[in-house]
This record gives sequence, structure tokens and C-alpha cells, in this order.
Amino acid sequence: MDSKKTESGEVVQVVKKRLAHLMSVKSLVTLVLTGIFAYLACVGQVSQEFMMVYTVIIGFYFGTQSQKTVAVREVDVDE
Repeated sequence: MDSKKTESGEVVQVVKKRLAHLMSVKSLVTLVLTGIFAYLACVGQVSQEFMMVYTVIIGFYFGTQSQKTVAVREVDVDE
């Protein structure tokens, strides 16, 4: 029974850590822009300018996330 408590405690810690990362400014900007994009797409009013800005921001966000993942994997391999 103690192992179940430990596992659930670890899951809670992981969820808390992910929520903390989600609240970074970069993530909040990305989430807000995605919400705006979804709304504009639903009403059919996505402009070329907004689409270009949105694409650049999403590309930057996922590019930095991918770069962090590669860096972490390289550190794990070196150890």
C-alpha cells in the first residue's frame, strides 16, 4: 500500500511541475494566441498578418521546447 502512496505522490509532483511550467510567460502568450486564433478561425476572420505573427510565435515556442529536450537528452547521455 505504501508503494501506491509513493506512486500517487510522484504523479502529483509531476503534475504540479508541469502546471508551473505552463504558467511561464511564453506559455501563457502561446495559449492566449491559440485561443484567439481558434476564435478567429471559427468566425472566419483570420487575417494574413495575424496568421504570420501566430506562425512565428508558435514556431519559436516549439523550437525552444525542442531545443530544451535535445539539451536534456544530451546531458543524460553524457552522465
